[in-house]
Parts: sequence; C-alpha cells; structure tokens
Amino acid sequence: MNATEPLLTIGEVAARAGIRASQIRYYEQVDVLPAPRRVSGQRRYDEEVLKRLSIIDVAQRAGFSLDEIRTLTGSENRAPEAPARVRAVVDERLPQIDALIERATAVRRWLVAAQDCDCTSIDVCSLFVDPQLAPPPDRLARRRGLRTDDPLRFA
Repeated sequence: MNATEPLLTIGEVAARAGIRASQIRYYEQVDVLPAPRRVSGQRRYDEEVLKRLSIIDVAQRAGFSLDEIRTLTGSENRAPEAPARVRAVVDERLPQIDALIERATAVRRWLVAAQDCDCTSIDVCSLFVDPQLAPPPDRLARRRGLRTDDPLRFA
C-alpha cells in the first residue's frame, strides 16, 4: 500500500463493492478476507480489499464455496504452490459441474417433451418414468430399506 493512499472505512468499501458491511464482517469472520487494520478501534482498509472482494464475488458466481475460496485466497495465495492449489480445487469441482450439466440437460429434455404431452392423466404418462430423472439406485434402495452394497441388486 502507498503511504499516501487513504484508508477506507467499512461503509466506503461496502458502497464501492456493492455489498453490505455485514457481508464484509462475515468474510473476515470466516477468514475469506484478512482482518483489517484498526484506527481508533474502527476497521480501515486499503484499496486491495476491493480486488479481493471482486475475486470472492467471481469465485462464488463460479460455484465455489467459502471454504474453497478460503483455500484459493488464503494468506499463502502468493506462494509458489498457489497455482497447484487452484488446479486441485478446479479438478475437484469440474466433475461436479459436469454432473450438474448432465442432469440439467436431462431435465430440459424432459420439460421440452412435456410441452407436447397430451396424456389424460399423469398415471398413464410415460414422461413420469424417465430413467435419467430417477434418483440414483442407492438412494432408492436406502428409502426402501434395501442394502446398497450388493452389486447384483443394481446391475
């Protein structure tokens, strides 16, 4: 930080970032934002906090949890192994996102088909037996009290 650069109050940071001050305090509490310096007991921030808040916003919109964001933005985020940490979080998240996309595609396909449905009752409608929209077999088995460790049961 430049010595001539003015420090910002929490209200100024909140206004410039477009969030509530309580959100900034929460980010500090869960260690996503570093604790700010204090002047006469009041929080004071340098301009760098706005960049950090922008990173948090983008990461949240990308679907990252605050725990994952903490891993990405922690105090060691400038260490040589930081890029490897980012890749590890992304490698863990990508399969989850792929599964969400696959499920959303199946739901969309079902909704498009449902637009043309002219069944007289849902009891006779084939749309309600779409195997891609059914819960995974182990979830069904748990509901019915069946064992899920029997590989033949769900083959």
